[in-house]
Amino acid sequence: MRKWLPLLTVCLGTFMLLIDVTIVIVALPDMVNDLDASFRVLQWVMDAYALALGALVLGAGSIADRVGHRRAYVVGLALFAVSSLVCGLAPNSGALIAARAVQGVGAAAMFATTFALLNNAYTGRDRGSAYGIWGAVSGASAALGPILGGLLTEGASWRWIFLVNLPVSAAAILLCRRTLTEAHAPVRRRIDVPGMASFSAAAACATYGLIRANEDGWSSVGVWWLLVGAALLLAGFVAIEARTRHAMFDLALLRNRSFVAMLVAGLLLTFAAFTTFTYTSIWLQSVLGMSPLAAGLTGLPLSVTAFGVSAVLGRVLHGRRPDLVIGAGLLFVGLGSLLTAALLRGPAGWPSLLPGLALVGVGVGLATPILGSFSMSLVPADRGGMAAGAVNTARQLGFAFGIAALGSVFTARAQSILAGRDIPDPGRVAHAIAGGQTPGLLRAAPAAGRQLLESAAHAAGVAGVQATFAVAGAVGVIAGLLVTVLMRPGRPGPAASADRPPVAEGAGR
Repeated sequence: MRKWLPLLTVCLGTFMLLIDVTIVIVALPDMVNDLDASFRVLQWVMDAYALALGALVLGAGSIADRVGHRRAYVVGLALFAVSSLVCGLAPNSGALIAARAVQGVGAAAMFATTFALLNNAYTGRDRGSAYGIWGAVSGASAALGPILGGLLTEGASWRWIFLVNLPVSAAAILLCRRTLTEAHAPVRRRIDVPGMASFSAAAACATYGLIRANEDGWSSVGVWWLLVGAALLLAGFVAIEARTRHAMFDLALLRNRSFVAMLVAGLLLTFAAFTTFTYTSIWLQSVLGMSPLAAGLTGLPLSVTAFGVSAVLGRVLHGRRPDLVIGAGLLFVGLGSLLTAALLRGPAGWPSLLPGLALVGVGVGLATPILGSFSMSLVPADRGGMAAGAVNTARQLGFAFGIAALGSVFTARAQSILAGRDIPDPGRVAHAIAGGQTPGLLRAAPAAGRQLLESAAHAAGVAGVQATFAVAGAVGVIAGLLVTVLMRPGRPGPAASADRPPVAEGAGR
């Protein structure tokens, strides 16, 4: 059992940082009441964390390559723990949002080092097993977030969704200091401050622009200024990296089709598999009236199947062709979402979600472990933080983009249904439903028209969720085909190490 303690250490951090992306979804209504803040303001409890994590994970990986992956992981855990304490004790919404941003910084340091730590701790088939278990934890965490959030919110208080991180962080820090070692001596290269600043600013602008698009719509001038600014900053980052001797990101990796495929897979896997949870949870709670715990439990099929597939097949799939495994995983995710969209019709309720989410879980369980292990096989050990940071940045941007894009899809479809039922100002009502404000909308409606509005809201809610699953399903299927094409085996390359998947030498070079 002792040899698996490094895996346990890494999985504890991964579980916390990923579960904190979604654990707050079901607790937002209680936060609104307790902190006397609007739902729009408290959406930043989710967004501030996602913004910091998405913007900083690549830079954190670059720093970890220089100071040591183990040291960066411990610092990230400590920062995550302290900021979690502040979140749990926050007296107002401003303090809570600021602490969540700091929590995202700590999460970025952890997320950027997980692959390098696993690669150093395990070799051969043990490495396949380790990535399988890590993938199981990673795949199940986002779906388990609403369940644990519901349990803690109903059983104690929303504050415990943050305070529960303290004992877990303490245990992880203790294990880290006793069981993890550095993969290599820290690389004493100069930190690429201009590259780090330009990329972090580009990622922050892109993430914030997508968040604003979800709230203000794609016609907002401010949204497009942010996205254009992100593109210009990204171009500046590329120019900086092409000219510096101590580049944070090796641009030569973008000439490797396999590595580009990993970035695409990270981006679109998160989009297709997890971003529908936000609008599903809103529909279940604010429209169908389910409790936070009951709403969270609907994601259990995804968690169970993702964990089971990754844990059981991780060792078996070690060394298999990653293009087929990741491509198949994305196809399963897409088909599962399309199945859910097909079942969500008319008066459909939560049972219609279960078969499709189980199929999505199979896809997540297949794709997630190989995504991590194969990415690390494409770079030297001393650039592991860079590779992990790039792939995990893509994953976080996929989540932010998915939330924004599917929010627009939900609202547009709901507005269409409301307009067909002659509901006054259908655009405003659709935005209220998408924002979880259906109960307040019904309370404010005249008694004579309340029943008609309630019926229309139910129809609009189920149609909006159906549309988000349809789009997510299409993205999953297209992603599976695209990744398979990008990674198709090419001409032979240099000999691989004993722990490199066989396809790594030739695929996409």
